[in-house]
Amino acid sequence: MVRKRVSGPFVLPVRDIVRAPGEMREFELTVPAPEKWGEGLAWIDAGSDVDVDVRLESVHEGILVSADIAATYDGQCSRCLMDLTRPLEVEFQELFGYSGDEATDFQVQDDHVDLETAIRDAIVLSLPFQPVCQPDCPGLDPSTGEKLTEAPVSETQIDPRWTALAALSASTTDHDDEAARPAADDTEKS
Repeated sequence: MVRKRVSGPFVLPVRDIVRAPGEMREFELTVPAPEKWGEGLAWIDAGSDVDVDVRLESVHEGILVSADIAATYDGQCSRCLMDLTRPLEVEFQELFGYSGDEATDFQVQDDHVDLETAIRDAIVLSLPFQPVCQPDCPGLDPSTGEKLTEAPVSETQIDPRWTALAALSASTTDHDDEAARPAADDTEKS
């Protein structure tokens, strides 16, 4: 049997803890992302540092991997399209089963575990679907396309089809104000 060489920045050796339940190893890694992870409005650029604190624990079924991941994602605000750079912290836990065990998504291969797919999946699933530059970002002005946070406050223009309704609303408000005045004067005389 010819063994293929397992290598890569996310590949960790587990030979000394395979089939030894209760044994544990810890690693700290800083690895550049091998490619762009994520699509849409948020992503991790290729070459960006991904910090991983990982614990490998031998259990009866395989190697239990627990990891804390820290990275920085880039993106665009979904409201005003401003460029963003934000920190991202992710935790995950996966069981890497022993060869021949079909119950797990990941396998121990040649006394190694390859964490790249698990780390990529955890990061991509944690990226915000609609990132915002600030929680109350007002977005863009629909008529000018300028950022509302930077644009001067202008009077809202009314669609010409609604001018008759606006005139009716204004005249109703004037009548209500006039009707309220005599009642106020009557209470002062009492």
